[in-house]
Amino acid sequence: MHPTLLRRALLTGTALTAVTALAACGTDSPGGTHRAVKAAAPAPAKPKKPAVEGLPGMPPVLDSKDVYAADRPNRLSPVVKDFPSRVYVPNTESDTVTVIDPKTYKVVDTLHVGQQPQHVVPSWDLKTLWVNNNRGHTLTPIDPKTGRAGKEVEVHDPYNLYFTPNGKYAIVMASLDRELVFRDPHTMKRIKTEPVTCYGVNHADFSRDGRYFIVSCEFSGELLKVDTERMEVVGQQKLPFEGAMPQDVKVAPDGKRFYIADMMADGMWVIDGDTFGKPTLLPTGKGAHGLYVSRDSREMYVSNRGEGSVSVFDFAADKVTRKWHLPDGGSPDMGGVSADGKVLWLSGRYDAEVYAIDTRTGRQLARIPVGSGPHGLAVYPQPGRYSLGHTGIFR
Repeated sequence: MHPTLLRRALLTGTALTAVTALAACGTDSPGGTHRAVKAAAPAPAKPKKPAVEGLPGMPPVLDSKDVYAADRPNRLSPVVKDFPSRVYVPNTESDTVTVIDPKTYKVVDTLHVGQQPQHVVPSWDLKTLWVNNNRGHTLTPIDPKTGRAGKEVEVHDPYNLYFTPNGKYAIVMASLDRELVFRDPHTMKRIKTEPVTCYGVNHADFSRDGRYFIVSCEFSGELLKVDTERMEVVGQQKLPFEGAMPQDVKVAPDGKRFYIADMMADGMWVIDGDTFGKPTLLPTGKGAHGLYVSRDSREMYVSNRGEGSVSVFDFAADKVTRKWHLPDGGSPDMGGVSADGKVLWLSGRYDAEVYAIDTRTGRQLARIPVGSGPHGLAVYPQPGRYSLGHTGIFR
């Protein structure tokens, strides 16, 4: 073949080969053959930013609009689901803890503990109940699975006890020592001491992100704001009421405001925790003392120790909508809500008794005699992933 003709034939063959190859890559061919084109790999998804940037190590916030989202009726952690339901009542003047079966309203045990027990506090990991023996300078551990008390741990002036949201530290409210003492949450070894200039550090609650907490100072009528990670007081103010005596502290479900019961101002102080500005007073009743959020996060029960009543505060309405009076009076103090949310349990501080109140009607269900000076009563177990302390603040 002529060289020129040969070159043309080779070029034509190459072109035909290319066309044939392209046709074979199509999705449909005359012969019905299907060959898929390999798709490009998708770009890796960017990590989803959490709704709330919490304290390092803290379990993620389940709902940015409700810090109590984990506390729904009977939503018990696997850690506590097999624990018997009990009400633990520290009797400050009897140096005992009365144990009540909430189903029968009967006393089933009396535990002897250290001098002047003030509160029964669930540990961060939910495995232990700590009895705060204030004047005995010890903590008594109770195993909530067996109900047995263990060996006391030496801790000076443990009026109340809290835990950082990441479980890294226990915080002892050393009321008379005028200290916030950060300790190992298991051994209770002292890690850091933060001296305070107010008197009677008492109760507290944490911000939604866990990065700070607000503390009430009972005897000087003051509030503290404390940086959790730095373990330092970063704010302090005097309440605008002569003779103020702040008690229990609770953050609102949306985390925007804190409520502080005041037994001398007969109501709750409402304050923006972020700005820590001037608080306003919301009247509830004489001797306002304990604050307990309902299982649906819609209401908060306020025990008015000075008049034997409980005020029901509606978060959305921003007002007290009902008031329940105990028959024959009483001195409702500290306590908690049952796991199913149907019963509010409160100690009768000056009457050596405990009250069980129906949260739907306000009717008194039981009035149970206990030891002398019942105080920081704990209902256990309760729903929640972890405990922030006191008589049961769960998240």
